[in-house]
Amino acid sequence: MSAPAKQQPSRPAMPDGSPRAVLVTGGGRGIGAAVCRLAARRGYAVAINYLHDEQAARRLADEIAAAGGTVCLAQGDVGGQADVERMFDTAQAHLGSLFGLINNAGITGRLGRFADADPASIEQVFRTNVLGTMHCSRAALKRFRDAGTHGVIVNLSSIAAVTASPNEYVHYAASKSAVETFTLGLAREVAANGIRVCAVAPGSTLTGIHAAAGEPDRPLRVAPKIPMGRLATPEEIAAPVVWLLSDEASYMTGAVVRCAGGL
Repeated sequence: MSAPAKQQPSRPAMPDGSPRAVLVTGGGRGIGAAVCRLAARRGYAVAINYLHDEQAARRLADEIAAAGGTVCLAQGDVGGQADVERMFDTAQAHLGSLFGLINNAGITGRLGRFADADPASIEQVFRTNVLGTMHCSRAALKRFRDAGTHGVIVNLSSIAAVTASPNEYVHYAASKSAVETFTLGLAREVAANGIRVCAVAPGSTLTGIHAAAGEPDRPLRVAPKIPMGRLATPEEIAAPVVWLLSDEASYMTGAVVRCAGGL
């Protein structure tokens, strides 16, 4: 007797049958790119936000389109209100009403002791990580409200919000603590409107962020401190992010999902 055929999961769709559209900030590389790929495979229409690296974002968009996905590019600086409005308008013009926002764009600044940190770098970290998350969330909430959408926002935090990252980037850790507090407060504020807000807090992940922070070989140094003995892949972080978008997570809001190998 043959085994019953496996039932394929239904594609996420808006009430009118169109794909649920999500905007991923910093979506051209690293964790953001992995989120875009997985979301597209799961049937979401994806708007890839990028700041400078148009080539990487366009390659990813071409890859998603070649696999049959619906995708567009939305250039803009998440730390600038005018840019945020423009990139949301671009996403909606190409994909229709937005269902989800992934606040993934983030920077660390250079590794080192806080007393030696460049004040301009500290301000830029907060402008991108905290103000960027807030600007984009406000833009998403406005569009959810205008369309009557019960949307989802997923913010990218970091295990640094717990470990505090002394001697490496205390200011970055503080910015991610702010993201987690914002996640909980906003979740409670908009829950009655049917909007969910959660966060995923990755541990150290194999992306270009280590080289950008000034220590390309940092993964070799930090891996032994992780209970699982290794760094995450971007795909391992993308999985809980995209799951939080899904109806399977329909009773989760205000939650921070730690994905840090045991830390």
